[in-house]
Amino acid sequence: MREVFNEGIRNAARFAEQPVMTKEYLKEAIANVLTIVDSNLEAFTYQYPAPASVNNVYPAIDNVEWTSSFWTGMLWLAYEVTGDSKYRGVAEIQLESYKRRVEERIETGTHDLGFLYTLSSVAAFKLTDSQTAKEISIKAADLLMERYFDKAGIIQAWGAPDDPVNGGRMIIDCLMNLPLLYWASEQTGDGKYYEAAYSHAKMAEKYIIREDSSSYHTYFMDIYTGQPKYGSTVQGYSDDSCWARGQAWGIYGFPLSYKYTGDYSLIELGKKVANYFLNRLPEDSIAYWDLIFTSGPEERDSSSSAIAACGLLELSKYLPVTDSDKRLYENASLHIVKSLTENYTSKAVSEKNGVLLHGVYAKPHNKGIDEYTIWGDYYYFEALVRLMKDWKLYW
Repeated sequence: MREVFNEGIRNAARFAEQPVMTKEYLKEAIANVLTIVDSNLEAFTYQYPAPASVNNVYPAIDNVEWTSSFWTGMLWLAYEVTGDSKYRGVAEIQLESYKRRVEERIETGTHDLGFLYTLSSVAAFKLTDSQTAKEISIKAADLLMERYFDKAGIIQAWGAPDDPVNGGRMIIDCLMNLPLLYWASEQTGDGKYYEAAYSHAKMAEKYIIREDSSSYHTYFMDIYTGQPKYGSTVQGYSDDSCWARGQAWGIYGFPLSYKYTGDYSLIELGKKVANYFLNRLPEDSIAYWDLIFTSGPEERDSSSSAIAACGLLELSKYLPVTDSDKRLYENASLHIVKSLTENYTSKAVSEKNGVLLHGVYAKPHNKGIDEYTIWGDYYYFEALVRLMKDWKLYW
């Protein structure tokens, strides 16, 4: 029986104290995000920010990327914290493009349908009870189910089943796409969505997480026999290193599957994944783009730490008060958010259309290095909202 090692939090004293973050501090940080959202409303009503900025400016693109919904999700967050209908209005305009995208299958050959439709149409349904949004979301879940291969028990990330490069590839990011399927089961009463999502989560637990609690970015399965093949990376430093954003997806994704399944082994695994991440953070708590780096000239990835901050808050929710790690995870999240707020936001930049500086999209492919990333902006905003109010997840 394979055992995943829990290395614990090696320097627990680092997170023993809760940093001071008052409601006024959080309100000011949220106000800064809203200023940027406001300035982007006109440009990004019928178009969307590109995944990463170019020279710290997001180009405007059509709804064709896996990242479109992070902007739409920011609009829904803005609507929640302000009650201002202007944000809801733009988010509802954008629903039409998500409807067209799923109906016409525009760039839908990806597991990222979960990202795309959870933060757009599922959020719209949860906040406004829109039946149109509900229908769009269920159609997206049906498309995502086309990527599920029962023999292997996984959702393939990209490409056709017989794709010589991508056939049988699952990736750790997909943990964040599973809530769409769990939600679809709740809404339709059809257990097939739940079963596929839970199976994929367990396959990720079994194969993507290594014995030392680090993660492969991707892992290949034989979709016809169900046999495991090998792990590799697309965006990390090497096949054997630990891509920071992937580890952050694990911190957040495993607790989300616990939320829907009640399988506590996913919380225990989430703790191990979280500890590995926290133990490799530099002094300011903002991860390097790959966790093989803990110092030196390599780029930080602010987006990884923003994701981890949300994941740590979600993980801590499910821990008993008797678990000392509960407080450490909450404090670690606060340390991350405070460091992002004070050292990584664009507040002091005069001309800007992004929130969180110093993100990395895909360094091995020379994409989005030391730039804004739209998911980094979203997760930073989500973390602030989580800390400010009793936030009901879109996930």
